[in-house]
Amino acid sequence: MFRPKLPTMPQPTGLVTPRAVVEPTTITPGTPTVPAAAPVPASTRPTIQLTPGTALALVGGGTAVVLVVGAVLVSMLLAVAITGVSVALVAVVLRLLVNDMHKGR
Repeated sequence: MFRPKLPTMPQPTGLVTPRAVVEPTTITPGTPTVPAAAPVPASTRPTIQLTPGTALALVGGGTAVVLVVGAVLVSMLLAVAITGVSVALVAVVLRLLVNDMHKGR
C-alpha cells in the first residue's frame, strides 16, 4: 500500500542499431609542454567614479524611494483598517435592526 508502483519500461520497437565496438589504443608519452601565460585582456567597460556630489545624490534618491514606498504601504494599511472598522459597524447596526424586527417593535 505504501510502496510506489513503478511503471515498467516498454521494450524498444523497430530498428535497433548494434552497439559500437571500442578498440583500445596505445598511448605514447610525449614531451610535456608548458602552456604560455595568456595575456590579460583590457577591460572595455568604463570605470565608474563617484564624486561626493554623486554619492550624495544617490543617498538622497534612495532615501526618497524608501520614504515614498513606506508612505504608500502605511496608507494602504490605514485604508484596510478603516474599511474593517466600517464593515464591523454596519454589521452591528444590521444585527440590531434584525433583532428589532423579530421582537415586533
